[in-house]
Amino acid sequence: MSFSAALAEASSRPADSAALEQLAGSAVENGEEERALPILARAVETSPTARLWQGKAFLERSLDEHELALASYAAAARLAPDNVRIARDRAETTLEAGLDARPLYEEALALAPGNGLLRIGMARARAAAGEGESAIAELEALLEQAPAWTVGHEQLAQLKATQGKAAEATSSLERALERFPGAQPLWETLLYVQLRRGAYESLSDILLRARAAGVNSPEFRIYDAIHAAEFGAETHPAALFDPAHPEIDAALGRWRVRHLLRVGALDEALRLVDAQLRGDRTAELYAYAATAWRLADDPRSEWLERHEPFVSVVDLSDDLPPLDVLGDTLRALHVAKGEYLNESVRGGTQTDGPLFSRIDPVIRQLRKAAVGAVEKYVSALPPTDGDHPLLRERRDRRVRFSGSWSVRLRSGGRHANHVHPQGWISSALYVALPPKSQGEADDAGWFTLGEPDERLGLQLGPWRKIEPKPAQLVLFPSWMWHGTVPFAEGERLTVAFDVAPPI
Repeated sequence: MSFSAALAEASSRPADSAALEQLAGSAVENGEEERALPILARAVETSPTARLWQGKAFLERSLDEHELALASYAAAARLAPDNVRIARDRAETTLEAGLDARPLYEEALALAPGNGLLRIGMARARAAAGEGESAIAELEALLEQAPAWTVGHEQLAQLKATQGKAAEATSSLERALERFPGAQPLWETLLYVQLRRGAYESLSDILLRARAAGVNSPEFRIYDAIHAAEFGAETHPAALFDPAHPEIDAALGRWRVRHLLRVGALDEALRLVDAQLRGDRTAELYAYAATAWRLADDPRSEWLERHEPFVSVVDLSDDLPPLDVLGDTLRALHVAKGEYLNESVRGGTQTDGPLFSRIDPVIRQLRKAAVGAVEKYVSALPPTDGDHPLLRERRDRRVRFSGSWSVRLRSGGRHANHVHPQGWISSALYVALPPKSQGEADDAGWFTLGEPDERLGLQLGPWRKIEPKPAQLVLFPSWMWHGTVPFAEGERLTVAFDVAPPI
């Protein structure tokens, strides 16, 4: 149902809980939370039911108003103390808000001890409280009892990586496969985890082992193709370009472009980019298109990337909390000991969960500064262009974030060149920077744009480098290749966020 229809339905039946619930769901789906929230707020005043309080909390949480959402969830829980969904949402919102969610997860688990989402939430809550080892032990024990729980294996792999045990990320899957070598979902999960890690070299061996155990799957063709894309020397390896399996074509277009760039088949890559862009408008494909067009001196390279307003560098000194206070607040959140499986951080840690959902006043001020900067950036963009991945989006919606986090790099740290598939506009905000070391390169620690993934082996440097400065925010399209030059010694503390495509 459209938001207009849901709004009309709720307006005609203001006491109907089902219509109001439908309104809340439609509002979140269509980015209309601010229009629906007053209606739900009036409804709970006249008919304070658990379902209506839950709907109100759902809207407030979507608006990153977690303090209000927690009060609404508490009201819902008082009226329906045995409702598992309310208990779970309340615990999740508490964790996102930056508060200790362990007691609420315990309450929820008392209602549904076998709920896997609650078990994973409790593990994340324990890790956030500095109990990463006990969170790992808990998940491992659960997986011994339920070795087919693939989501649990994925979460454990991520948790082990952030606790500095990346080498053990797949150990629970390997143990499960020793017991159940014919379990196809376990093999598929092992492949998926290794793909997220970027451990492409391991895919072929896993596939050989699975097939030797008598297991096969249509998904295996995709992993065969990805391995060929990364390591095949010929221009058209059969596993990647075999036309006999059109059902997997949609999953392989970007990998084919990537492979052709890697092996130097630029003309073919250019033709394939043009063909793929007719149906694939993702960040990854635009990143490869940018690389191909730049290598070929195609004028579309300038059109795509290098208009001056596309990259904004602004000083937020007047809008941010004092940097020493902000720095101490962020450092306290870096409880992880290692890197995420699928992130760009090399030699550092990243905070878990949506940073901008925290109710800490320091973070709230940080979020407000980010919103203001994004609004100015969007207002300065060139006119709408339906063919351009940055300019095609509407400009009349509130700023919403698809992710927000802090990164703390230690000596020798850097970001590998990457893109952000879930974003429209991405960012780098500098909170603390290391002093220059003697003999260090002039561009040590600088932010780079345009240099592709180093695993492609292309001799194509960045087309722009930006010297970081405290309180400086860089905004740029999410599909642009970006990374950092390593620095020698010290700490580099940043905040980053992705602005979601408007809906």
